[in-house]
Order: sequence, then structure tokens, then C-alpha cells
Amino acid sequence: MSDSIILGIESSCDDTSAAIIKGNCILSNIAANQAIHKEYGGVVPELASRAHQQNIIPVVEKSFTKANIQQNAISAIGFTRGPGLLGSLLVGTSFAKSLAMSLNVPLIEVNHLQAHILAHFIEDANPMPPQFPFLCLTVSGGHTMIVLVKDYFDMEIIGKTIDDAAGEAFDKIGKIFDLDYPAGPIIDRLAKEGNPDAFTFNKPKMENYDYSFSGIKTSVLYFIQKEVKKNPDFIKENLNDLCASVQRTIIEILMNKLEKAAKELNIKEVAIAGGVSANSALRKVMQDNHEKLGWNIYIPKFEYTTDNAAMIAMVAQLKYERGEFTDLRTSATAKYDL
Repeated sequence: MSDSIILGIESSCDDTSAAIIKGNCILSNIAANQAIHKEYGGVVPELASRAHQQNIIPVVEKSFTKANIQQNAISAIGFTRGPGLLGSLLVGTSFAKSLAMSLNVPLIEVNHLQAHILAHFIEDANPMPPQFPFLCLTVSGGHTMIVLVKDYFDMEIIGKTIDDAAGEAFDKIGKIFDLDYPAGPIIDRLAKEGNPDAFTFNKPKMENYDYSFSGIKTSVLYFIQKEVKKNPDFIKENLNDLCASVQRTIIEILMNKLEKAAKELNIKEVAIAGGVSANSALRKVMQDNHEKLGWNIYIPKFEYTTDNAAMIAMVAQLKYERGEFTDLRTSATAKYDL
């Protein structure tokens, strides 16, 4: 790994983040969250774009300060080109292009999903990085997929959701329970006090390694409507058990396909990535499979699970070593294939 110093910029959704990496060692990883979306129960794209405009300069400045690096010391700038919210991506892309021009350094575009997976190669992400080939369950509010990773930039999506992502299902079900946004971490916390076998919800019958999460959302909704008619305080009186049962069901859906893929492809190197990989129950099941199935498991540090610029900087570093630079005429894109 080279000793080049790279600035990474992430602005794909509602977190503005900047990081400095030297080799594969993160010197700083700064993020500004947007609390305003809680009022609306989800991310409002226009508000996200405006908040990025307000946050990006202070966040980048703080990343340089924390890393104790001068701007003229960086070798290149990596930025999230996509996928994500177009308005949010435009802010990060425009800023990265402008700064790269002013400092006369190369520009490197990064695929956000690829970055979640390659975050495992940050120096302090794992005690040891995964060995190729490995399977990575990449699961967040916007994406749920099983990726066969053959090399740093040789990845194949072998299974994906046909509708809602797992994180989206957590948030939508959380809204049914009248929980704040984002509901995933709240459900995780409440589930620790509940009985995961208290209630049973539908699980989809999908072919191959694909997922579907719209069915569990509908199953929970109809169940709650029926129970609340009989007892208006049903949710309040059973909230912990409801959260535990929902969480168990979603994780079983995720793990059944991941276990199937690992067995059929005869792969023991298995990783998780993305915001939902911070879920404590999912992490525990992965640990259990290390013992039960003999997997070598890779679970990233919490700070590398949600949207962050450290993972962007990591991919940019790998591309920098390969001389894969981006023309200044590039533009943000809401859809960006892995």
C-alpha cells in the first residue's frame, strides 16, 4: 500500500462526511448528520441537498485539522459519484471537482456500494482483511444484496432485493410502531428487552439468492391493525416483543440466503457491510456462524458501517495505486452499477 495521502468525500444521502487516508490508515473521519429528517419520518431530498451545502466546507476543514495535514499535502481527492440522491451527490461531486482543480490534484470517482464492501480493507476495520473470494452481505436502508467479491474491483451481485431493502423495512415497520426515524437502531435497542419468538410474521419464498421485504411489512401492518382493534394499547404493551420478533424475522430472511450461497459456492470467507451491519443481532448471528458453520467472518467497526468518507478514501487509495483517475467532466449519477 502506497503512502499517498487522499481526501475522501461522501454525500450520497443525508450524511456529509470527509476523511483523510494515508496508505490504508485513516487519519480522520468526520461526519455531519442531518437531524431535520426525523421531523418527516424519512430523508427529504431537497433538505438533504441544502444541508450538504452548509456542512461540506466545515466538515472538510475539520478532517484536515484532525489529521494534522495541510491541503497541499494530499495526492488526490476521492468522491462518491453514485448511487444515491442526485441532489446530495451533486454537492459532493461539485465540491470535489472544484477543490481538485484548485489544488491541481487528480480526481477519483467512487461507487458507494463498492466502498461499503472495500471498507473491510481499512487498516483498523478488522484484525485481518477478508481473503478473496469472499461473500459480502451488503445491507442498508437503500440496498440489500449478496455480492461475490473475487478481487478489489471484480464483484458480482448474486442476489438482491426485488422491492424494499432490509433497512427500509426496519424504518417502515418502525413507523407502524410510531417510532422515530431512523427506526432500525431503536428496534435493535428495544428488541434486547423482548422475546423474539413472541410473534410470527410472514417470510417470502424467493428463488435463488434474491430477497423481498415488502411482505413482512404488510404482514406486520395487518397484524397490528387486527390487534389494535381488539386492544388500542396493544403496541405500547407489547413493543419490546414486537421489535424482537420483527428483528428476528428480518435477520432470518437475510441469513437464510447468505448461508445458502456460502454452502452452494463453498465459500467460508463471509463479510457484512452497510448500515444494517451495525445491528447487534445480525452481528451475533454472524459470530454464531463462525462457530456453527466454520465461517471466517468479517464485521466492520461501527464507524465504517454507516455512510462515511473513510470507505470512500479507501477505494480512492486503491484506484490511485492503479492510476484510475476521473475526468473533470464527470457528473454525479443516482444509479451506478456495481
